[in-house]
This record gives sequence, C-alpha cells and structure tokens, in this order.
Amino acid sequence: MAKLNAEERNDLDKGQFAFPDTRKEPLENAAHVRNAIARFNQVKGVSDTERDAAWKRIKAAAKRFDVAVQEDSWRDIGKD
Repeated sequence: MAKLNAEERNDLDKGQFAFPDTRKEPLENAAHVRNAIARFNQVKGVSDTERDAAWKRIKAAAKRFDVAVQEDSWRDIGKD
C-alpha cells in the first residue's frame, strides 16, 4: 500500500475518509479500503454512530474498488 505523506493526506477531500470529521482511514484506493477494514477497531475517539456511518462509506468504497468484504457490520470484524 502506498503511504500518504502529510501533503497528500491534506489534499484529500474530507469525503475520502471513512471518518471524515477526524480525517481517519483514507479510502482513495483498494489498498487503503482493505487497510481501513483491517484497522477499523483500532480507531479511537469515535462514537458507534460515527462507526456506523464510516462502515457505510467503507462498504461503498469497497464496491467501487472491487474489494471483497466478508462482514455485514463493523461489529462482525474479527468474529470468525
């Protein structure tokens, strides 16, 4: 996955993040979508309502970038 430097991250539109208010978990390509899913439960300082909205954005980005998502809800991450 290509790492974003500060300038690249700042250039992203707020809507390109799973958590736009805190600009956490960018969703601008397939690798970042997979990373956002993998790190979802590590995001601190957000409410369940924000997580619900972020999950919807992640699922939409996953569809756009053809990334398979096994979980129906963020609450299912890590449950096998």
